[in-house]
Amino acid sequence: MDILFLVAQQTMYFSIPLLIVALGGVFTERGGVTNIALEGMMIMGAFTSILFINKMGGVMSGQLLLLVAILIAVLTGILFSLFHAYASINMKADQIISGTALNMFAPAFAIYVARMIQANGVQQITFANTFRITKVPVLGDIPVIGGMFFRNAYITTYLGLLILIASVIVIYKTRFGLRLRACGEHPHAADSVGINVYKMRYIGVMISGALAGLGGLVFVVPTSTQFNATVSGYGFLALAVMIFGQWKPKRVLFAAFFFGLMKTIASAYSVIPILSTMGIPSDVFKMVPFIATLIVLAFTSKASQAPRAAGQPYDKGSR
Repeated sequence: MDILFLVAQQTMYFSIPLLIVALGGVFTERGGVTNIALEGMMIMGAFTSILFINKMGGVMSGQLLLLVAILIAVLTGILFSLFHAYASINMKADQIISGTALNMFAPAFAIYVARMIQANGVQQITFANTFRITKVPVLGDIPVIGGMFFRNAYITTYLGLLILIASVIVIYKTRFGLRLRACGEHPHAADSVGINVYKMRYIGVMISGALAGLGGLVFVVPTSTQFNATVSGYGFLALAVMIFGQWKPKRVLFAAFFFGLMKTIASAYSVIPILSTMGIPSDVFKMVPFIATLIVLAFTSKASQAPRAAGQPYDKGSR
């Protein structure tokens, strides 16, 4: 039972950041802008928020510190996403090239700044993890379920699930969601009824930046006590989750948990009796999430239907 609890908890740690970032990708692509810069936005969000935790760890701790760090990660993601929004929407630049440039810039910037501001000149930013909730009152006492989901937990886990619920409501139940989807499917038709396509696309990219920045922090906090200018390719994995989930939040949830389970197998195989006795090299297990990604996309990519105008710069004057 202890192993089951461990696997469930680890799966949550790996799945929730994937879910959050993939939902960010859903918002921007639903608006018509392809954003492969999710990786870079995760790195920037994680960098500024972990740096804040590092510097303020002696002043505050616990959930208050984490909540402020969450706000910083979100704001960083929004600001960083504006570069991609301006290049893709105003300049009508190739969105893949713009995203690639941001992905290359983010880790270099994080390493350079970390080395400049730290006395010892190292790029790793360490922090004390004071955010784990040992047991949620009442809920943590529920048999089986309490041990899986309400012990050794983080508020970021529940925040991720709230973001999922909010995303479903916003995309499918609000006027904003309808307008955003219209801009990703038929932007000229949306423009003809008075919808500001540029504005909606900007908002979509900014939401993706906010969620990607948050996802960077959510990934680092439960799994490490230092940040080394990387999120282990999670931004690209989130893109696979988004595609596998068919740009639909509910499907993205199941895709995120599938890939989260694969990541758990890759990291916790040594404590799973069946896997630890197989004699398979650790490097093979580390490849499991990415092998699973290739296999899943190979079988599902033909059925994938992205928003029709995703990746296409909008020109108001063309028809």
